[in-house]
Amino acid sequence: MIAAALLGALFFAAAGYVGAILGLWYAERIEALPDGPPPGKAPAGVLIAACAIIGAVVTTHGSQAQVLLVAVVCVALVAIWITDTMRGVVPDAFTLGPLGLILLLAVWQHDWVVFFSAGVPFVVFATAAILSRGRGMGWGDVKLVALGGALLGIQTGVLAFALACLAAVILSYARGRRTGPIAFAPYLAAAIGLAIPLGILR
Repeated sequence: MIAAALLGALFFAAAGYVGAILGLWYAERIEALPDGPPPGKAPAGVLIAACAIIGAVVTTHGSQAQVLLVAVVCVALVAIWITDTMRGVVPDAFTLGPLGLILLLAVWQHDWVVFFSAGVPFVVFATAAILSRGRGMGWGDVKLVALGGALLGIQTGVLAFALACLAAVILSYARGRRTGPIAFAPYLAAAIGLAIPLGILR
């Protein structure tokens, strides 16, 4: 058990490192949105360590398919965190790629509930994006919650996203930023990452 946890932690730390490299590579090749959040610095080391913790749990309590799928998602979440923090952008490659993989597996396994789990948060956040005209909620965030919903399931996903919204509001007020755009994807990515081991352990 301990050996498996250590191997899982190393494997997922490597996945997190790949995500950090991809995120930095992508961020260096795009410009920040003029009406986006102010650029910041992502805690790459912390993100890699978080991936290692997720890996230790998933490897010892999940199936091989879950290990590989969650590793891919961890790569994407780290890359998303970095690009949104640095440029205010959530690239489609990091959301739609893993989401497509999950949906393909769902079709293969005839698990149609996954589509519902992805669709409910997508509709809610898409409505927010439409009403705010992309200023209060970006379309990258909308695609990210669809990925999270498909991975976590409807109940865990909705709870995770509600906590992400609450954390974003509280931290924004604590930092004195009551108006203006914020990088919201890191909050969503953190909520998804925290919910993954909880879902595996239940």
